[in-house]
Amino acid sequence: MSDETRPSRTAAVIPAAGRGVRLGPGAPKALRALNGTPMLIHAVRAMAASRSVSLVVVVAPPDEASAAEVKTLLADHALPERTDFVVVPGGETRQESVKLGLDALPPGIDVVLVHDAARPLVPVDTVDGVIEAVREGAPAVVPALPLADTVKQVDARTDGGPELVVATHERARLRAVQTPQGFDRATLVRAHETVTDNVTDDASMVEQLGEPVVVVPGHEEAFKVTRPLDLVLAEAVLARRRANDGF
Repeated sequence: MSDETRPSRTAAVIPAAGRGVRLGPGAPKALRALNGTPMLIHAVRAMAASRSVSLVVVVAPPDEASAAEVKTLLADHALPERTDFVVVPGGETRQESVKLGLDALPPGIDVVLVHDAARPLVPVDTVDGVIEAVREGAPAVVPALPLADTVKQVDARTDGGPELVVATHERARLRAVQTPQGFDRATLVRAHETVTDNVTDDASMVEQLGEPVVVVPGHEEAFKVTRPLDLVLAEAVLARRRANDGF
């Protein structure tokens, strides 16, 4: 089979090494329970729900004990049999962890998703939309939503005092970016080999290469769970899904 006719394979990398201090004391953020199931398991299932995803790489905290704990966690929960799962120890930063996840990918993977473990409820239609856009030729794709609030740029302060507004941005041109972000594998690997700045997402690294990043519609249920209120909202979404879909 030639490269032109060989179907592209997709893998998802989920960095799950963060502590999640804004959620308060307790287990690492990815292991906090939603409806009795760790957020990480919800996030893994969300990626595996796409029939295009053949492999999920979970990047655990750096120590071997944590990696073993995550492996046990995956083994203890029902996951789709058609999808393979790998756990690798991560690095000290998110960027390092994603790079280690990329290093664990086997040959034959052409499309890579990078997904936050703290976005456990992203719908499969959003995942598939990102994958499709990459397969259609975009080197990098991000799901995003229009902003509902006016956004102001301020002169930031660290002492807790009032901050001076320096600009008000045109809301119609702004988007709130979510995950999974999707990439042509070679482009993402080159970004991690080239960009050394500490960035907040992988799409920013591709931007620094001068490559285009395409936006596709996100979903309001793909929000990031970072605060105690987000846990309440996530439980409410799961309750609605159970009532409507038997989820």
